[in-house]
Amino acid sequence: MGRWTERLAELGIPLPEVVPPVAAYVPAVRTGSLVYTAGQVPMVAGKPAGIGKVGAEITPEEAKQHAAICALNALAAVDGLVGLDSVVRIVKVVGFVASAEGFTGQPGVVNGASELLSEIFGEAGQHARSAVGVAELPLGVPVEVELIVEVE
Repeated sequence: MGRWTERLAELGIPLPEVVPPVAAYVPAVRTGSLVYTAGQVPMVAGKPAGIGKVGAEITPEEAKQHAAICALNALAAVDGLVGLDSVVRIVKVVGFVASAEGFTGQPGVVNGASELLSEIFGEAGQHARSAVGVAELPLGVPVEVELIVEVE
């Protein structure tokens, strides 16, 4: 067990299985020292953790938890491709938030992913980020997150 898998164990956070693609893509791709993950939705045991728009059916607090699930699913994709312990740093997080009309708290929602990554990776988890409000997301989920990760 390496540094990052040990850190997950210390935190009591199990890494989920890689979420199978629901369309024509792969969960993650490596080019050089970077791994790009596909957008990951908050799937738990093969089902969406929640359905709806943030600021209507889903509270910002619930959506923040969903963003953390998305980040874990993205890390599972990285692990499945190159092994989690090869991670040097998290470079960028992009979060999409299905937002009810007038909802402007997308950065707070995507903090769920950012805070989890910082908790796991410490300084190596600090990253650039975009938090984008959108009308709809696949399967009706409230949040989708993708990562760019530097690896050894």
